Amino acid sequence: MDKGLKTIISELKSFKVLIKERYKAEIIGVFGSYVRNEQKQSSDVDLLVRFFEGASLFDLVGLANYLEDALHINVDIVSERAIREELKETIYEEVVKI
Repeated sequence: MDKGLKTIISELKSFKVLIKERYKAEIIGVFGSYVRNEQKQSSDVDLLVRFFEGASLFDLVGLANYLEDALHINVDIVSERAIREELKETIYEEVVKI
């Protein structure tokens, strides 16, 4: 079953507290093909994420695994701090905030 953007956002909102406590992170929003309504069956969900002080690579990987299991869809986590400068404006214009 192909999930729509509204369903994904609703599910992500329900995970907010757990994500903050377990993975030291906050999902800022969704961007990419799901926002543009161009997703295909093989598309992943692109998530812009802010990691808090003390977060590690294990938190990023753990968050990705958790979300893929919970959403039953592949996710691509982009850390707010790791956005390439030339993509920053495009991503922030497109992002649908959670």
